[in-house]
Amino acid sequence: MVGLIAMDAEDPVLLRDALARALDGGPALGFGMLGDAPDWVPRGTAVVIATSGSSGIPKRVALSAEALRASAEATARRIGSGRWLLALPGGYVAGLQVVVRSILAGTEPVALGGRFSPDAFAEATLSMLRPAPGDGIPELYTSLVPAQLSTLLDAAADAPVRAALQAYRAILVGGQALPEPLRERASDLGVRLVRTYGSTETSGGCVYDGVPLETVAVRTVDGELRIAGPMLADGYLGDGELTARTFTHDEHGIRWYRTGDLGLVDDGVVRVHGRADNVIVSGGINISLDRVERIVRRVAGLSGAVVVGVEDARWGEASVIVAPRGEALRRSESDQLVQAREAVAAELGKHARPDRMVLVDELEVLASGKPDREAIRRAVVDLR
Repeated sequence: MVGLIAMDAEDPVLLRDALARALDGGPALGFGMLGDAPDWVPRGTAVVIATSGSSGIPKRVALSAEALRASAEATARRIGSGRWLLALPGGYVAGLQVVVRSILAGTEPVALGGRFSPDAFAEATLSMLRPAPGDGIPELYTSLVPAQLSTLLDAAADAPVRAALQAYRAILVGGQALPEPLRERASDLGVRLVRTYGSTETSGGCVYDGVPLETVAVRTVDGELRIAGPMLADGYLGDGELTARTFTHDEHGIRWYRTGDLGLVDDGVVRVHGRADNVIVSGGINISLDRVERIVRRVAGLSGAVVVGVEDARWGEASVIVAPRGEALRRSESDQLVQAREAVAAELGKHARPDRMVLVDELEVLASGKPDREAIRRAVVDLR
């Protein structure tokens, strides 16, 4: 067994030092852990990250030093190695891997100070371009979520921001779907993006631009994407049943992670179609539409509403309330949306608030009488 230390990821220097010790067999680090976190974890564990799945209930993902190293090394083989800008929280796997990659590259990550902004991004990037005495200008890398990229592209008319974006050999973009218009805008500016797919359970992104990293295998079983490789998590701390359901072995003894995502592998290229459960990823955060819907339906006039997820240019995905006319029209539509957004924010957080509301004459239903969510979602998309 090895000790587990609750870690505050705010200080990048302390984070790097503590993570370097954890990768070398020292005390494991716990991120987002609740008060009942254990003091000890199995030997080999480097970090434990609390994350939410489709139920919104936190899961404690245990990652070994071997898994984190395997992920970082595979990334370096694919895109190269250099100096990294830490623009994401270090307590999330994408931010944590920026630090791991820096440790393995023998470099110091540069962290944005304060709130993310185009000016802060440009200033931090400029500082990285100043070579140390005797050294050349390093290759620059960073990892962003689409919402951050959108903010930077909106500010790219400012020369320093545009130059900063163009300075990176690769900008990894993950955490949620990357809208095609956003990718095209970046390409037009000469910004080198790498679209990533993965999760905390895979030590972060393990499929780059649709192609699995060198040590990664991806296949589908009954339409669900499954991933194998040395970067898989050991499982969920304290939940052997969930671990057994999520990580399975095939007839050859190979261990696979059940992603819960629907998709296919076409001539070696992974294509993700969406969640098998009723979850969207907005701004890099998992949001259970079932939970949002239950709260929305408590608002007067919205008892029959359905909440669906649609693509969003800024956040990757967003939720939309679809309600039948009639009872909804007895009150102001804008008042209902405000009340619904406030109710969801109070219970789940601001990130889960529905984006808008659409009124229809009647909701599409299946033969069972249940809402035909896919038909409803398509109708909402057609309205845009």
